[in-house]
Amino acid sequence: MSSSSSEVVAAARKGRLRQRYDGEYRLVAGCVPYRVRASGGGGEVVEVLMVSTPNRADLVFPKGGWEDDEDVHEAACREAMEEAGVRGHIDRVSLGLWVFRSKSSSGGGGGEMSTSPRGACKGYMFALELSFFLFDELLFLVHLHANECTLITVDVFE
Repeated sequence: MSSSSSEVVAAARKGRLRQRYDGEYRLVAGCVPYRVRASGGGGEVVEVLMVSTPNRADLVFPKGGWEDDEDVHEAACREAMEEAGVRGHIDRVSLGLWVFRSKSSSGGGGGEMSTSPRGACKGYMFALELSFFLFDELLFLVHLHANECTLITVDVFE
C-alpha cells in the first residue's frame, strides 16, 4: 500500500438527487479492487475483482455517481461497497479520467459515444487494495449483493 492511500467507509445511497455534473456530463467515481497473494511458486499473484449484474453479461469494475456531499475517493469506496461488498485502502492518485456513455442510456446497450449529451459521463478511477478481513468473507458477502463478483488474475489481461 502506498503512502497516498487511505481507507474510506461510506454508506450506501439511492437516487440521483445529489449527483454531481460537469456541464452535460454526469460525474462518476470507481475503483479497481485488487489483492496481492502468494503464488505456489514462491512469487506473488495480483488479482482484480470485477462485478457483473443479472441484466448484463459483461464484467466491470465497481463505479457509480459521485455525489455533491462526498469527495471522489469517498464516492469510489462507497461504490465498491454497494456493488461488490468490499472495502479497502484507496490510492488517492487517480488511474485516470475517461469519458463514456452510460450503457443504460445509450439505447444500443454498447456504451458507445454519440453526438447527444444524454448519458455522457466523466469517470475517475482509483486502485483499491482490498482489506484482508472483508475479502476473506467475500463468498458470504456475494450472497448479500445482487452483483456477482469474479476474481481475475492480472496475467489474463496481458
